[in-house]
Amino acid sequence: MSKLDEKVGQYIDEIRGTLGLEPDVDLIRKVAKGLGPAIYNNDASKVAATDPKEVETVKRNFLMGKLGLDDSDDLDARLKSVMDMYAEKSRTKYRAVVYYLLTKEFGKDSVYDS
Repeated sequence: MSKLDEKVGQYIDEIRGTLGLEPDVDLIRKVAKGLGPAIYNNDASKVAATDPKEVETVKRNFLMGKLGLDDSDDLDARLKSVMDMYAEKSRTKYRAVVYYLLTKEFGKDSVYDS
Protein backbone atom coordinates (compact mmCIF):
# COMPACT_ATOMS: atom_id res chain seq x y z
CA MET A 1 0.00 0.00 0.00
CA SER A 2 1.38 3.42 -0.94
CA LYS A 3 1.69 6.33 1.47
CA LEU A 4 -1.07 8.11 -0.45
CA ASP A 5 -3.36 5.09 -0.07
CA GLU A 6 -2.69 5.07 3.67
CA LYS A 7 -3.57 8.77 3.97
CA VAL A 8 -6.68 8.39 1.82
CA GLY A 9 -7.76 5.47 4.02
CA GLN A 10 -7.28 7.63 7.09
CA TYR A 11 -9.40 10.41 5.56
CA ILE A 12 -12.12 7.96 4.54
CA ASP A 13 -12.21 6.63 8.12
CA GLU A 14 -12.45 10.21 9.40
CA ILE A 15 -15.32 11.11 7.08
CA ARG A 16 -17.20 7.86 7.61
CA GLY A 17 -16.42 7.15 11.26
CA THR A 18 -16.01 10.53 12.91
CA LEU A 19 -18.31 12.63 10.75
CA GLY A 20 -20.86 9.92 9.95
CA LEU A 21 -20.88 10.72 6.23
CA GLU A 22 -20.46 8.41 3.26
CA PRO A 23 -17.38 9.68 1.41
CA ASP A 24 -16.88 10.05 -2.32
CA VAL A 25 -13.68 8.00 -2.36
CA ASP A 26 -12.59 9.23 -5.79
CA LEU A 27 -12.98 12.87 -4.74
CA ILE A 28 -11.15 12.51 -1.42
CA ARG A 29 -8.29 10.80 -3.28
CA LYS A 30 -8.11 13.69 -5.78
CA VAL A 31 -8.21 16.30 -3.00
CA ALA A 32 -5.45 14.50 -1.07
CA LYS A 33 -3.32 14.11 -4.19
CA GLY A 34 -3.83 17.80 -5.00
CA LEU A 35 -2.38 18.75 -1.63
CA GLY A 36 0.87 17.03 -2.54
CA PRO A 37 3.54 16.67 0.14
CA ALA A 38 1.53 18.77 2.61
CA ILE A 39 -0.49 15.70 3.65
CA TYR A 40 2.69 14.06 4.96
CA ASN A 41 3.74 17.04 7.10
CA ASN A 42 2.20 16.89 10.56
CA ASP A 43 1.58 20.65 10.78
CA ALA A 44 0.59 21.34 7.17
CA SER A 45 -1.75 18.35 7.04
CA LYS A 46 -4.06 19.90 9.63
CA VAL A 47 -6.16 23.06 9.80
CA ALA A 48 -6.29 25.16 12.96
CA ALA A 49 -10.01 25.95 12.73
CA THR A 50 -9.89 28.38 15.66
CA ASP A 51 -7.08 30.48 14.18
CA PRO A 52 -8.59 33.35 12.16
CA LYS A 53 -5.44 33.64 10.00
CA GLU A 54 -5.59 29.94 9.13
CA VAL A 55 -9.29 30.13 8.26
CA GLU A 56 -8.59 33.19 6.09
CA THR A 57 -5.84 31.23 4.31
CA VAL A 58 -8.28 28.39 3.59
CA LYS A 59 -10.75 30.93 2.27
CA ARG A 60 -8.30 32.81 0.05
CA ASN A 61 -6.14 29.95 -1.21
CA PHE A 62 -8.67 27.17 -1.48
CA LEU A 63 -12.18 28.55 -1.77
CA MET A 64 -11.33 31.59 -3.85
CA GLY A 65 -8.13 30.36 -5.50
CA LYS A 66 -8.75 26.68 -6.21
CA LEU A 67 -12.55 26.58 -6.33
CA GLY A 68 -12.91 30.02 -7.94
CA LEU A 69 -15.54 31.33 -5.52
CA ASP A 70 -16.19 35.01 -4.92
CA ASP A 71 -15.68 36.61 -1.51
CA SER A 72 -19.05 37.11 0.18
CA ASP A 73 -20.86 36.88 3.50
CA ASP A 74 -22.37 33.58 2.27
CA LEU A 75 -18.88 32.21 1.61
CA ASP A 76 -17.80 33.14 5.13
CA ALA A 77 -20.96 31.69 6.70
CA ARG A 78 -20.68 28.37 4.85
CA LEU A 79 -16.95 28.10 5.62
CA LYS A 80 -17.71 28.71 9.30
CA SER A 81 -20.52 26.14 9.21
CA VAL A 82 -18.24 23.43 7.81
CA MET A 83 -15.45 24.28 10.27
CA ASP A 84 -17.86 24.28 13.22
CA MET A 85 -19.41 20.95 12.18
CA TYR A 86 -16.00 19.32 11.89
CA ALA A 87 -14.70 20.91 15.11
CA GLU A 88 -17.76 19.67 16.96
CA LYS A 89 -16.91 16.06 16.09
CA SER A 90 -13.12 15.99 16.00
CA ARG A 91 -10.27 17.74 17.75
CA THR A 92 -7.99 17.17 14.74
CA LYS A 93 -9.08 18.69 11.46
CA TYR A 94 -7.27 17.19 8.50
CA ARG A 95 -6.71 19.66 5.67
CA ALA A 96 -7.73 17.10 3.03
CA VAL A 97 -11.00 16.42 4.86
CA VAL A 98 -11.70 20.14 5.30
CA TYR A 99 -11.08 20.75 1.60
CA TYR A 100 -13.20 17.73 0.69
CA LEU A 101 -16.08 18.95 2.87
CA LEU A 102 -15.84 22.45 1.39
CA THR A 103 -15.74 21.08 -2.16
CA LYS A 104 -18.93 19.13 -1.43
CA GLU A 105 -20.54 22.08 0.40
CA PHE A 106 -20.09 24.35 -2.61
CA GLY A 107 -20.84 21.65 -5.21
CA LYS A 108 -17.45 22.16 -6.88
CA ASP A 109 -16.55 18.49 -7.44
CA SER A 110 -15.98 19.32 -11.12
CA VAL A 111 -12.85 21.29 -10.20
CA TYR A 112 -11.18 17.90 -9.62
CA ASP A 113 -12.37 16.35 -12.89
CA SER A 114 -9.50 15.65 -15.24
